[in-house]
Amino acid sequence: MPFCEVGKYQNGVDATGNNGTKIFYRTYGQGPVKVLLIIGLAGTHSSWDPQIKALAGTITPNDSESPAGDRSSGDGGGGMEVCAFDNRGMGLSSVPTKKSEYTTSIMAKDAIAIMDHLGWEKAHVFGHSMGAMISCKLAAMVPERVLSLALLNVTGGGYECIPRERYTKISVLKVKK
Repeated sequence: MPFCEVGKYQNGVDATGNNGTKIFYRTYGQGPVKVLLIIGLAGTHSSWDPQIKALAGTITPNDSESPAGDRSSGDGGGGMEVCAFDNRGMGLSSVPTKKSEYTTSIMAKDAIAIMDHLGWEKAHVFGHSMGAMISCKLAAMVPERVLSLALLNVTGGGYECIPRERYTKISVLKVKK
């Protein structure tokens, strides 16, 4: 099974606590165009299956035994390689058993580690929901590595995202027991 040990690609203060963190990923298709898919809270890599099928033409993962650099496109270089992964603590990804902090910044660094692991200099990045927030952090951290950014069902988070009363009425129903 393909895993990226994020501690191998992160160093310094930011890497504290990442030794032992393994992120499960899958790649699909082959070619020079690279697409990184970042799913939201409680989703896994397989949540992207319809998009993977449309982008790579298959939902059959690439051979996990073959390093990414050893795969040739086989199609004259006109194809697309797509990577989808499970965020830390979700699906098959694992984190050390001690208390871990989960922030969008830390998870963006996980995505950068996956790109480094795959040998991808740049990629088109798609993010859904919390994955879109992670994608925004990724683009802010390493803008030179993001070819394009697609954000689906995203919010800036926090109370600031609630519409002001003058624009929309929000009511809360209290359920009686």
